[in-house]
Amino acid sequence: MTYAGLDYFQIEELLSEEERMIRDAARGFVEEKVLPLIVKHHREATFPVSLVREMGEMGFLGANLTGYGCPGLGDVAYGLIMQELERGDSAVRSFASVQGALVMYPIHSFGSEAQKERWLPALAAGRAIGCFGLTEPDFGSNPAGMRTKAERRGAGWVLNGTKRWITNGSIADVAVIWARTSEGIRGFLVERGRPGFETRDIKGKLSLRASITSELFLHDVEVPSENRLPGAEGLKSPLQCLTQARYGIAWGALGAAMACYDEALRYAQERQVEGGPLGSKQLAQQKLVFMLTEITKGQLLALRVGRLKDEGKLRHTMVSMAKMNNVDIALRIAREARDLLGANGIVDDYVSMRHMVNLETVRTYEGTHDIHTLILGESITGLRAI
Repeated sequence: MTYAGLDYFQIEELLSEEERMIRDAARGFVEEKVLPLIVKHHREATFPVSLVREMGEMGFLGANLTGYGCPGLGDVAYGLIMQELERGDSAVRSFASVQGALVMYPIHSFGSEAQKERWLPALAAGRAIGCFGLTEPDFGSNPAGMRTKAERRGAGWVLNGTKRWITNGSIADVAVIWARTSEGIRGFLVERGRPGFETRDIKGKLSLRASITSELFLHDVEVPSENRLPGAEGLKSPLQCLTQARYGIAWGALGAAMACYDEALRYAQERQVEGGPLGSKQLAQQKLVFMLTEITKGQLLALRVGRLKDEGKLRHTMVSMAKMNNVDIALRIAREARDLLGANGIVDDYVSMRHMVNLETVRTYEGTHDIHTLILGESITGLRAI
């Protein structure tokens, strides 16, 4: 059956015609291109690289950036794209998030004109792939402790260090590497193939299996001075990138939740148990109502955050709330849907458990649930607890 979406509170009326068209185009892309192949890639722990160029052609990469071949869409339209991509799989949305928010955004915001002209058109079209190197083996929630260093040597820089849990790492043509210098934390563009720059994929993942996750090793990697992002100064620069990515996640998680709710509802209506359909039972209805209510609240939260972002009024703490809440309810919905499906819920003929395990990762990356809780706690009390 064709997926019709979820709109219990007539949120459709709050979207512009352009936003609805973009969402519908992304929805069709997921139906035609993502869903037919994603189970195979999840089983085999491979990423569907064939989708990259197609996502570029659809305008999904760096969708809310302007100029240099970027689509220049509004932030709500961008969020709706992320929602639909994650309805397919978190791995697909993660790719688009990293490419747009963590690679293209810092080049667009902090890069030189030459860097923008070289990289942004290729990244927007999917002709090039990027990754974002901030997290290290010993520093995740505390990026300020990073050990990766960049030292001046002649007219250029030499980078040494290790980055871990890097989406797209081994397939990236360019890595945005954050390193400590004598002047503070700075950003550098490191191209694939530079001597001393190596990648290794992380194996054995039980979550985000259709996503490439890597370690990056930098051993005396030399880059010219023009590879430094001139506008990036201090830790605030990579944190600005993370705010962009977290915004997309707040929308994306809703897509995963919607997929689980849609599957659970149809199953409850069709599955026959003693006395009639499963959906005629009180406990089944309780689960479905919980799912519907939380998704609806999440939709309204994401939409308001998106409108504020479009208006230039968004605070990063608002994004923390949206990411924290929407991922949390999506994971709970995925677990409830899996439970409602009974034994059928543990096989990949059904989507709920695939989304459930993926969301365990989404709850952790781009700021854990607890870190966002503490960010909000500090914003309302004025007292730092981290």
